[in-house]
Amino acid sequence: MDGGLRERNRRAALREINMAALRLFLDHGFTQTTTEQIARAAGMSQRSLFRFVQTKEDLVLGDLLETGHKVLAALRLRSASESPWDAMQNALHVIAEDSSYNPEDGLKLAQMMLNTPSLRARAVEKRLDWLDLLVPELDRRMGGASPLQARVIVACALTCLDTAAEIWVGRNGAGDPKEILDEVIDAVRSSLTPPDTQAR
Repeated sequence: MDGGLRERNRRAALREINMAALRLFLDHGFTQTTTEQIARAAGMSQRSLFRFVQTKEDLVLGDLLETGHKVLAALRLRSASESPWDAMQNALHVIAEDSSYNPEDGLKLAQMMLNTPSLRARAVEKRLDWLDLLVPELDRRMGGASPLQARVIVACALTCLDTAAEIWVGRNGAGDPKEILDEVIDAVRSSLTPPDTQAR
């Protein structure tokens, strides 16, 4: 079996494991669900389960890096005429527009993410990888002379993404996630604009 086929089979198996795990998490809660239950639902032993993931948290967050690559792809497609902030804001819409879950499951998952300390900590750790992905591309769009500014913009935008998720959960899933994200980012951007500039 060549490496490509082996990797595709591994990814397919991991998707099945993730689906089984998420269903258990959504039905019973993250803390209440054991890795033994997940392994059983996926038709394997716990030992085999941990050949695919390092932690239980990774069963929820394992696709975060893949999502980061989707944002990167969206950023690369943005018009060169857009400002760095506009390009970053519009690229993040691919997350807000994600339809992988129905609204009820999406809300449950977001609530679980926000209310489980180990998940939040692991998410922050994995989100740091997004900086390594997105900063070089944003800096390239800015002419390659402002890596610090690019990093600040990306970091602020990702914080806005987290804040928008908290607001959406606080509203019990009411409202369009993309519109909430735009509201949050626009609030940050307006606070960075001098008052005399805003008045014009």
